[in-house]
Amino acid sequence: MKISVIGCGYLGAVHAACMASIGHDVVAIDVDEPKVAQLAAGEPPFHEPSFPKLLSDALASGRLTFTTKPAEAADATVHFICVGTPQRTGELAADLSHVQAAFASLLEVVKPGDTIVGKSTVPVGTAQRLASHLATVEPTASLVWNPEFLREGFAVADTLKPDRIVYGVDGQSPSAVATIDEVYAPALDAGVPRLVTDLATAELVKVAANAFLATKISFINAMADVCDVAGADVTALADAIGHDARIGRRFLNAGLGFGGGCLPKDIRAFRARAEELGATDSVGFLRDVDAINMRRRDRAVSSAAALLGGNLDGARIAVLGAAFKPDSDDVRDSPALDVAVRLQARGARVRVTDPAAVATARATQPDLQIVTTVDSAVQDADLVMLLTEWREYVALDPVRLAAQVRHPRVFDGRNALDPHVWRAAGWTYEALGRP
Repeated sequence: MKISVIGCGYLGAVHAACMASIGHDVVAIDVDEPKVAQLAAGEPPFHEPSFPKLLSDALASGRLTFTTKPAEAADATVHFICVGTPQRTGELAADLSHVQAAFASLLEVVKPGDTIVGKSTVPVGTAQRLASHLATVEPTASLVWNPEFLREGFAVADTLKPDRIVYGVDGQSPSAVATIDEVYAPALDAGVPRLVTDLATAELVKVAANAFLATKISFINAMADVCDVAGADVTALADAIGHDARIGRRFLNAGLGFGGGCLPKDIRAFRARAEELGATDSVGFLRDVDAINMRRRDRAVSSAAALLGGNLDGARIAVLGAAFKPDSDDVRDSPALDVAVRLQARGARVRVTDPAAVATARATQPDLQIVTTVDSAVQDADLVMLLTEWREYVALDPVRLAAQVRHPRVFDGRNALDPHVWRAAGWTYEALGRP
């Protein structure tokens, strides 16, 4: 099939390359000329495992092209909207300006029988509004909402082998289902579940899933606070309750909390939209979920101060991790980077390192000292803080590290280290929710 993808950010670039890899002819369009040129040269503008080879292979096949010209979408019959919906400045609600601009560009080229597919995360009601507008411009074209469920670090696998595919249709476009079935034929043939819903339900699937995950993470972090005052171990607690099939162990990892470009802004936008619809009480709990999550950063700073005798001024602190999660260079709303900034504001001499996010962290926080290696970060440190649980950080040798720091103190912000091993190596070890 001939496909256009509007938006060449994280979602759009991965989606475009994946669609080309399964045999479709794809033109990917973005207004950012340097980004388009970089992608066209086979150079990913972000860190995502396995994406570089996927991109280069798709370009070499001739099935994937990148451009800044919206008119080049005219030959496509299926058009994916894959632009960002960031949080509005000073508000909880989502900024839909990129979605509106992408949709407007498609109205210039849409043909009879074409299908526009929204993948961006939008407030419920957006798709129906766009569908109604599309009907006035090209009545035989269809709009489908097909939410994405990408996990950074696993985006390629989540696109090619998702755990489910959801289509939202307006009831007037039965042929659109067959069209999108053809797009996703390899995944469907492999047995991936396909759910067809109305537009509103499809929009809610993504934000409801993120709200649930955020709630689960904040729940175990709230339990970590209780464990701290009770002298219990939140890791053992999570293991025990995780054996309950109704609960499960995944996402029950206490620590610094969640960040990134999805969960925080999505639960806030969900709250804002629910309040607009008169369902304020039904999503009021998300305010507490968000508050618990943000308090983890305060707890990390206060724990650092306690480990340093109550005084951060002049203390040398090595922060291991800048990205919001491992296997990513995304520092949007990163708990690790936020804690580093707060520590520096309290007078600490902070050095941050990350295996992939050095460039993005420097661009976001130019006043922080950001170094490229663990050795340079920890040299003569008074405190080491593990704030992003990269595999190479979890595997660090505490004996070797102890010889490099000034004082062997470690704060495990992700409950990822073995406290027995580190204490045996002479370290003062502290984590959230562990005695």
